Amino acid sequence: MKTEESLPDDTTPTKTPASTEPHEAHQAHQASSGLPSRIFRSLYWAFWFVGIPIVLAGLVVWALTPATGVERGGILGWLEGIVHEQPVPVGIVLFTFFEMALWAARHSLPLAAFAHPPLRADISPHVRSHFERARALLEEAENILKKHDKAIVRDLMAKERDRVHAELDALRAAMEVVPFEEEAFIEALARADGEVDIRLGKWRKSEIREYLEAILMATAVAFALRAFVVEAFKIPSGSMIPTLQVGDHIFVNKFSYGPSIPLTHKRVWTNMPPHRGDVIVFAFPEHPEQDFIKRVIALGGDRLETKNGHPWLNGWEVPSCRVGTYAYSDYDAAISRHEGDLFVEFLGEEAYLTFYDRVAGSYPEYQGPYQTRPGEVWVMGDNRNNSHDSRMWFGGQGGGVPFENVRGRALFVWLSVSDSGVDWSRLGTPVMGRARLPRAMKHLDAGLDRCLKARPPFDKTTPPSP
Repeated sequence: MKTEESLPDDTTPTKTPASTEPHEAHQAHQASSGLPSRIFRSLYWAFWFVGIPIVLAGLVVWALTPATGVERGGILGWLEGIVHEQPVPVGIVLFTFFEMALWAARHSLPLAAFAHPPLRADISPHVRSHFERARALLEEAENILKKHDKAIVRDLMAKERDRVHAELDALRAAMEVVPFEEEAFIEALARADGEVDIRLGKWRKSEIREYLEAILMATAVAFALRAFVVEAFKIPSGSMIPTLQVGDHIFVNKFSYGPSIPLTHKRVWTNMPPHRGDVIVFAFPEHPEQDFIKRVIALGGDRLETKNGHPWLNGWEVPSCRVGTYAYSDYDAAISRHEGDLFVEFLGEEAYLTFYDRVAGSYPEYQGPYQTRPGEVWVMGDNRNNSHDSRMWFGGQGGGVPFENVRGRALFVWLSVSDSGVDWSRLGTPVMGRARLPRAMKHLDAGLDRCLKARPPFDKTTPPSP
């Protein structure tokens, strides 16, 4: 946005010695009172136009996220369904709405006078919005005259074009005249705005159109991000406990294994297979309309076996370290209280937590051997005795995840909502990387640190070749 415009020679005001007084007063005001620093203004804009819209959008998404097992009818149920299915696009649209609302009230926000760029010292604060509107009008008019010059010459008479230019020049002069004349400036702004609206109105964007374009652009960006870069998923079951809790909302990086082409199983380029230990979201091979999340254990060519739930690859036991006794409650299941052994498992570069439930006890002591075919990976849930994973698919025969079914790799928890409310301690929890315990199990931190310090060297965490 331009802050200064040169005036034609015949409209340049004649400067007198007294005309330097406002400029000197402005310099004195800067020296005596001190304008806010650039850092202060940056923090102000970040708080009001990044932080606050994100918080407000997040609160609305959270408020419209239905509790587990709750289904409402009517408009509220319809809204909750949309938020449940598309939390990221909805959040971006809400962010845009709050952003526009705050921008409309930017001059009324706390400390606003100190955060906006300084104006001339002889301009009163209540004229600031008019002055900024004048700057925007001049910029808009210049863009229209430049972009639609041929159409303007065709549709407007020379006298009309000259009138537009004259009113714009008069507005520039009123903005730069020394001393500043408020009444003359307001009149010049009204005349210029009216002239632009009458003569150039067909090429102007209405305020409603600008808002709609902003919303449509935000929505398009949201869906483009969802299709190619990142998508949000909600964890509905406890198959990945303790890494992921029921009610966790996570972001999934769809770019990790190559951006997929929407409505197809093709990728622009491929970065397959996933690494051992990756937590991936994929289309369930038996019912591709369902999305599952599990951890990659075996790659193409590997021979997978499990003994008491612990994986063996190509005759090699994946090393693990017992942390302690872990417990959690699941009131929606037939068995509400679960207790068992918590381990850290070391596979490749990853060290992650696995839980072996003593209560469930539904898995046999030995499973396998399973042979992983080229072009697929075999996956297991971190809640080893409560996971419907590769070991159980296709009628108990077992099966892998074809590469084309892989959606992406899990990133981090951006929201965690359970029946008891929001668990803020889960905010930002990485799905991969250093293993982290949920808040209720912090007493096991010492055991976790002990296991991580005893981590085997990399050559001891890599299985032998098939």
